[in-house]
Amino acid sequence: MRGGDERNEGLFSYVSCAARVPANHPFRAIRAIVDEALEVLSVDFDSLYSRIGKPSIPPEKLLRALLLQAFYSIRSERQLMEQMDYNLPFRWFVGLAMDAPIWDVTVFSKNRERLLSGDVAAKFLPAITS
Repeated sequence: MRGGDERNEGLFSYVSCAARVPANHPFRAIRAIVDEALEVLSVDFDSLYSRIGKPSIPPEKLLRALLLQAFYSIRSERQLMEQMDYNLPFRWFVGLAMDAPIWDVTVFSKNRERLLSGDVAAKFLPAITS
């Protein structure tokens, strides 16, 4: 018997992004390495950001997103935001919840420039490759 093609949009989701990423997915091992390196760089992040003002994109999430852009050869930050909008393993890797809004591309670019000008990327890459 053929089933119906009815859509059933639920109000709530009880499945996390982490549950959608297989246990043997390479993202899991990579994220553990990246998180360890980001923990060491936390002091450097604190020196780049003010205690007052509008909250920015967390540098840890921004750097994880930039890694995805490099891993998958995503040509632009606009395409990266599009991928993160619907790709659940990407959301999990970056640290975004399933229903979290994706960042504005211009805000992402400005925050990226702040990290690059603060030499954090120069410290980050050796930390994850060693």
